[in-house]
Amino acid sequence: MATDETAAKVEDVQQDIGAAEIQDQFVDGFNWNTILAMLFIGIVMLPGAIYLGLVSGQSVGGAAEWVTIILFLEIAKRAFVTLKKQEIILIYWAAGMLMAAGVGMNGGVALFGGPFGVLVWNQYLVQSPQAEIIAPYIPTWIAPPLGSAALVERSFWNIAWVKPILVMVASMVNGQFSGLAFGYVMYRVTSDVERLPFPMAPVAAGGATALAESSSKSEGWRWRIFSIGAVIGLIWGTIYIVIPTLSDAFLTQGVQILPIPWLDFTVNLRSILPTATLGIGTDLGLVLSGFVLPYWVTVGTFIGSMTKNFVLGPILYNYGMMGRWEPGMSLIPTQVATQFDFWLSATIGMAIFVASVSIYLVFRTLVTGTREVSEEAPEEGVVKAGPQRGDIPIWMALAVWFVITAVSVGLVKYLVPDFPWWITAFFGFVFTPLLSYISAKMIGITGSTAGVAFPYVTEGAFWLSGYQGVAIWFAPLPVGNYGGWASTFRVLELTRTRFTGVVKLYLANFFILLLFSALFWSLIWRLSQIPSSSYPFVQKMWPFQATMRSLWVSSTLPGGSNLMKGIITLPKVIAGFGLAAVTYVPIVVLKAPITLFYGIINGFMGWPTAAIPMFTGAMLNKYYFNKRFGGETWRKYAPILLAGFSCGMGLISMSSIAVSLVMKSISQVAF
Repeated sequence: MATDETAAKVEDVQQDIGAAEIQDQFVDGFNWNTILAMLFIGIVMLPGAIYLGLVSGQSVGGAAEWVTIILFLEIAKRAFVTLKKQEIILIYWAAGMLMAAGVGMNGGVALFGGPFGVLVWNQYLVQSPQAEIIAPYIPTWIAPPLGSAALVERSFWNIAWVKPILVMVASMVNGQFSGLAFGYVMYRVTSDVERLPFPMAPVAAGGATALAESSSKSEGWRWRIFSIGAVIGLIWGTIYIVIPTLSDAFLTQGVQILPIPWLDFTVNLRSILPTATLGIGTDLGLVLSGFVLPYWVTVGTFIGSMTKNFVLGPILYNYGMMGRWEPGMSLIPTQVATQFDFWLSATIGMAIFVASVSIYLVFRTLVTGTREVSEEAPEEGVVKAGPQRGDIPIWMALAVWFVITAVSVGLVKYLVPDFPWWITAFFGFVFTPLLSYISAKMIGITGSTAGVAFPYVTEGAFWLSGYQGVAIWFAPLPVGNYGGWASTFRVLELTRTRFTGVVKLYLANFFILLLFSALFWSLIWRLSQIPSSSYPFVQKMWPFQATMRSLWVSSTLPGGSNLMKGIITLPKVIAGFGLAAVTYVPIVVLKAPITLFYGIINGFMGWPTAAIPMFTGAMLNKYYFNKRFGGETWRKYAPILLAGFSCGMGLISMSSIAVSLVMKSISQVAF
């Protein structure tokens, strides 16, 4: 027994030595294997994603990614082909891009299955009773007019769709390729200059490496840890996803062992702590995320969330600043009310402070070479910029972004000549870069997947501009948050994938997504009116979403609604800036880890439901697993364990959803 264990350890060491010998060899990763995977996703997975989104409003995104990879791994093994980790990570992203939700230009409903789903939503909005007030003003470059044959026949093969499709394609170009270019700039700043740790990047990189070991039939410790995580995901997914999903299909009422997505104790606090919210996320993945995220970030997030909800909220209520909150509200209504009353404006102020501090620290790093989070920035797998990574000059990426943004500004001016062009330019050349940098900074330090968002900024700008009309609400504004790309490029770096590979992937995705989205949305739309009784989710939700959308859009019509009035105000923005400053100064004076500050800001800005489980994971990580396995060893195990867990959850979730869809389809046919 001891001999076997020794041999296994020797094998692992040999594998690690072999990996070390080629760790600096960057590979493109984009080849025919990747293209075949994208075609498989487009032909097989995309129609399922469209149908599932219409019926239940759910996404198969994460599940589709893992199913695609594992299927191709098994096919490759039987064809005696070995998939490299560079190919695996690109296939993973290809599935994510093709399954991602398409969002209506400048807001609107999110639909899975590519950009043509947005056009289906637009045609519904034009014809819906809820949008009767704004329908006559909706431009024909969004959807054909009422009574058009294109709408009556439910067909995209009509000349009336030419302008909407061209505008939609222009919006895609701005979102994808402008994001790719400026996201690369954000990566060079936050990774190469500031050397931020990007704590979640090793999760995707470790998962791809473990699966590559399986493909080459040289399973080492990575594959074993990945498999353990997958088994945990399968077990937890059975409890968390399978039982509620299948019980809903087989029984008259679904059974939930744990409430999804959180336990809500907010109502119980109404008499003790008014406006306080207390929710505990029930997804085990949040606890496992606490194993991976930097310790002080997680602690700071917990402190910020608890302070916001249990201290500042009740104080603001006592001073009469939370007028929308009413006793008895649960977590979501309370969160919405408090956001509108104070925290939406305060978040903008805090983000401005974070941006100011971050820009100063970037210049300090460039001048002195002193890094902001050097004590927590892991250097393993990180290399210097150079041709081996596929780097290009930063000025070239900035030039691509600048040209695309300038064309977008000109397009909006052409489509909506009455709207001030300088506001569009501000969004493209000032707001988007600032938001992207703040998000990249927060993602690089805290591991947050969403970065930072400023809700209702565009809506506020429309309302305050004095513009009269509705066209600007549908225009392809050059507004985006490209901070997430910094983490993407870090994953490419860790997996030794040349950056040119992801550029080719995006070019291929652009054309494949357009083709299959047009094909399958056309077929599904022709089969039945959308929404209709065939699609319960959209039949229930689209009228509500159309009502809310119409309220916003009508705010710029004479006598329209005034939803923005009083939501974003300068005093509240200044208060948020001051709150961030009051948090920052003591941390700097006491020489506490700067990541604590970013964690606290993350807690102020985010929802409270993830703070407690992630904090629990951080405590287990620091006081049990680090001591049990050793800090260095456990630091390597944790991200791969989380990747395996995500894989197991995705697989079991997709299996149960497929069974549920079959059962519901049989039930509808029978009765």
